[in-house]
Amino acid sequence: MSSAHDYSFSTIGGEPLPLVGFRDKVVLVVNTASQCGLTPQYDGLEQLYSAYKDKGLVVLGVPCNQFAGQEPGTEAEIKDFCETRFGVDFPLTAKVEVKGEGAHPFYRWAEAELGEPAVPVWNFHKILVGKDGSAIRAFGPRTDPLDSEITDAIEKAL
Repeated sequence: MSSAHDYSFSTIGGEPLPLVGFRDKVVLVVNTASQCGLTPQYDGLEQLYSAYKDKGLVVLGVPCNQFAGQEPGTEAEIKDFCETRFGVDFPLTAKVEVKGEGAHPFYRWAEAELGEPAVPVWNFHKILVGKDGSAIRAFGPRTDPLDSEITDAIEKAL
């Protein structure tokens, strides 16, 4: 049986980002976009990260341009936007696809583990991964990062 720890992204700066590096941490994986009506969720994601990072939470932003072309920028532009506009301090990956044939292997794994709810239907879809690399739960794009549905699941996983 595989776990999230078997997968790797690249950082937005181009360095390897193996998820095994987050062993013993809870990870909220969020596909993001800079030009979406839900982009203000970056604020809530950063607040969530600030509130829980010392307890073992990692928020992982995964830029994706598959939904209405709302993440058209380069990695450098995305990083600059996130840091200057929203003060994002949590890790960001390089831009990837999160659904369909070209979906990043992590997303194919999450779908196999959690079924249809794990397949992003829009930007800011969230997948919660446990300390052991297990897929815990998926949350839809409109679920605010600070919603008790998410914070309760994070607290339970921590």
